[in-house]
Amino acid sequence: GYVSGYVATKVGERKAEEKKLAQPELFFWSRVMAYYPLHFLVSTIFAPMFVMVERWYKTHWSTTAFRAFLNYSLLQAWFPKEAEIWNQPTWFLSALTFSNLTMPTLVLPRVAELSKAGLRKLFCGLTAVSVLQKISYSETSRFHSREIATTKPMYPLLWNLTRFHPFWALIEMTMGIAAARDVMLDGEEERRTKPTNPLFYFLASYASLALRLTSLDFNDAIIRSTL
Repeated sequence: GYVSGYVATKVGERKAEEKKLAQPELFFWSRVMAYYPLHFLVSTIFAPMFVMVERWYKTHWSTTAFRAFLNYSLLQAWFPKEAEIWNQPTWFLSALTFSNLTMPTLVLPRVAELSKAGLRKLFCGLTAVSVLQKISYSETSRFHSREIATTKPMYPLLWNLTRFHPFWALIEMTMGIAAARDVMLDGEEERRTKPTNPLFYFLASYASLALRLTSLDFNDAIIRSTL
């Protein structure tokens, strides 16, 4: 998100780069084409393996075709039951594509208009929502794991919603843009202010490993969002 914020908004001004956002469809496709060709290539090379596995599990051909469509169209993150089809980590490309779609028209122009105070309020609000999402993911994961051990297997729809929904990726990208804009609006006084030593965050992240010795249920996702 911060990269889009830097390249598509103006330094020192509460404005977006109008020329770069004048054609939203070109802005969108330029972002998607940075990763889609490789996704298409890898999916095509390994498609026979994916289909073969589905045949082993006696998956209906219509379901296999639907999953192939979701994979190639990058829509799988919108279907919690199918979020981890084929090349599983590519669910994030699906969520990222949705976020890129909203950038040139809904996100970048609006965030660019905010003052530093507004940006910090936005960032704090989005951080709170992001942390709640991580907590929800952690709780539904535990519930799903306990239930699947004592009952018949079920589709983890609620768990997948808290992990894969494109809305969560949009929040994190907007957080990056807000953080970048905050720096871009710095005046002379802010530029002279000594930044926080990154060693603090480095030590804090490693110190969080000690939480594993306690009964507190803090996992990596929650800690990263908080720090």
